[in-house]
Amino acid sequence: MSNEVVRFDLPQSEIPHHWYNIQADLPRPLPPVLHPGTKQPIGPADLAPLFPMALIMQEVSQERYIEIPEEVREIYKLWRPTPLLRARRLEKALDTPAHIYYKYEGASPAAVTS
Repeated sequence: MSNEVVRFDLPQSEIPHHWYNIQADLPRPLPPVLHPGTKQPIGPADLAPLFPMALIMQEVSQERYIEIPEEVREIYKLWRPTPLLRARRLEKALDTPAHIYYKYEGASPAAVTS
């Protein structure tokens, strides 16, 4: 067990070009997100003060794959990809045959505070 690989690093050259959208593969659409004030389904106009339109369109898309903009991929290369780690001790503590993996995000700029 000590020789088993527990850390998996994706080379920068393999950073994905598309996000996978699970909504395309669900047996039925998810219920709409409701506006907290009106209790009505939220539309693009409700989200526009908070998010850029491109992000709103991704959120409501039913496409299976959504292209990651090149400028976003370039930024990912600065601090991505974070390693995927296998939680062997947790698997043992749970006495499970399942393989459990997690991502350590402690080194990402969003996790670093001043």
